[in-house]
Amino acid sequence: MIVPMKKVTIFGLDKFHEDNLTKLRELGVVHIIEKDVQSDFLSKLLEKKAKLESAAGILRSFAPKKQGAFLPQVLDDSVDAASHVLELAGKRKDAQERIYADAREISRIEKWGDFDPAAFKYLAENGIALYLYEIPKKAYEAIKERQVIVLGRDKTNVYCAAPSPLEGFTPFVLPDQSISELRNDILRQKGIIQDAEKQLSMLYFQISIIEQELQELSVEIEFEAAKCGRDSVKDCPAGMTVSYITGFVPAPKMGFIRRAAADNGWALYGVDPDASETPPTLVKNNAVVRMIQPLFSFLGTVPGYREYDISPSYLLFFSIFVAMIFGDAAYGSIIFIVSMIAGLSIKGKTGKMPDAAKLFAWLGFCTIVWGSLNGSWFAIPSEALPPFLKAFILPQFDANVALNVFPGILKKLFEIPAEQPGNTAYWNIQFLCFSIAIIQLVYAHLKNIKKLLPSLVAVAQLGWLIMMIGLYFLVLSMLLKVRLPGFAVYFIGIGLGMYFIFAEQRGGNPFKNVLKSFSNFLPTFLNAVGSFADIISYIRLFAVGLAGSAIANSFNSMSGIGGLLSGVDGIPIVEIALKFIAAILILVFGHGLNILMNALSVIVHGVRLNLLEYAGNHLSMEWSGYSYKPFAVGQKKNT
Repeated sequence: MIVPMKKVTIFGLDKFHEDNLTKLRELGVVHIIEKDVQSDFLSKLLEKKAKLESAAGILRSFAPKKQGAFLPQVLDDSVDAASHVLELAGKRKDAQERIYADAREISRIEKWGDFDPAAFKYLAENGIALYLYEIPKKAYEAIKERQVIVLGRDKTNVYCAAPSPLEGFTPFVLPDQSISELRNDILRQKGIIQDAEKQLSMLYFQISIIEQELQELSVEIEFEAAKCGRDSVKDCPAGMTVSYITGFVPAPKMGFIRRAAADNGWALYGVDPDASETPPTLVKNNAVVRMIQPLFSFLGTVPGYREYDISPSYLLFFSIFVAMIFGDAAYGSIIFIVSMIAGLSIKGKTGKMPDAAKLFAWLGFCTIVWGSLNGSWFAIPSEALPPFLKAFILPQFDANVALNVFPGILKKLFEIPAEQPGNTAYWNIQFLCFSIAIIQLVYAHLKNIKKLLPSLVAVAQLGWLIMMIGLYFLVLSMLLKVRLPGFAVYFIGIGLGMYFIFAEQRGGNPFKNVLKSFSNFLPTFLNAVGSFADIISYIRLFAVGLAGSAIANSFNSMSGIGGLLSGVDGIPIVEIALKFIAAILILVFGHGLNILMNALSVIVHGVRLNLLEYAGNHLSMEWSGYSYKPFAVGQKKNT
């Protein structure tokens, strides 16, 4: 749930402002409204922070590839680690630029050969000037009678020297160094680079010190910004100037700020945020729902303060999506085991299992359940599975069972096509995909109705919900050949009509509101078509799962493991061993690649269905929020 916020203004004597800020920071509940403030001291702090961040970023790229590759370099206390890192990085960059410049110069002059430019300067100083020219062959024919010395030729140009400038031609600019000298300089610069990189690798272990300094500096910057961002009450007596700061506090934590105000002599003013204001978002959920938070953090999505917290429904449907996309119980077992091992290992060190490990373990478990129901274990044919695994397979997902096993309770609502589809299990899974779609999207509109009540606009959302149900049956009719019930067409028409009548009923003349709604006929019609497409979009769960199964089958066939297991009579033991090793390598590579591709599909498809179709198109969420970050020291936050 999204925790309600209170907007608070805290007043105190300006002469005690720093002391008051210190106490407020120790309290750790107020999210101070940021302001664009400036001060000389704040500018210095920000410059230092940028310097430390730059140094830390450089060191991260020089992490040793293996432990013990470089001995840590201990710096003298008088040496600033960040400055030293930036200095070495600067030398490395200068050397790289010098190498680039030298290589470019070599490319420019190498056609003239390796000559000493100093010799030309010596001749010029002694009255013998020579001008070098690179002249196209055709142009040379026109001037060959002049006094020039040909030094060389190639397919297109003549390279020559002249005792005086040739009119109409630009002389070749002599280099400062010969090719040999330039190449030697490149070697020197490479040595500088290697030395700098070695020192930076040895300094990598300073990164923890720099990051600690960054953390402390961030606290100092936050404090200085809060100090500079205070406002003052006008017309106060001398020495009695009152300053104040404004921020947001979670409503359940108002008791903390009230007690602090009473203890410190502050004046406190707290109100509900105005509709035009955008408070920070603080999401609080139980330990189970909180598992989904690492995914939101990875995606960088924060719901707006007045938007929905969809964490519970997101976790539920995302779990289903992941299970159907991976689709294989063996893959789920691998994810579950790896997640549990990693999570318990971290718990042994920190005393707490990370939410991310819990989430992956849960997703692995859901995949095991789904894979067991459809008999998918490393894409092994279901008839080859051991009896205890066959026992978990649902008949509806068994390709060898007729479609008439469709649940009896649903036969009254859905008329199965007379002609049996080629693969009944595939038909059932597609039906399940569309059914999941309508459940999730109808739930979205139920949330909208609850939020909009008692406004009449809620009736418009009810109309859209009814239309969605009609569209669901239309999708089943078009794609799965289920007979279209007569009420489906009425649902679509009635739902759209309800929407047009009530979509703009926010007060005023109801007839004018209806006309206003009908003026948006084209966008509304396109949205209705979009809703139809949204339901169809859930077929991706079936398609991606099927693709993953096909890839797994292909690698199983490539490995030839089935033939090895079925019989090896008459084959030399060495040949059997080599084939078996090759088969294992193919299986490990193939199924490992398939797991990675499925993981990518989860991001592309599983996340999309939740964020775009569900949250974006039907909950109208824009994820416009920003996180609640109280003014606090380290972990001392009363949240």
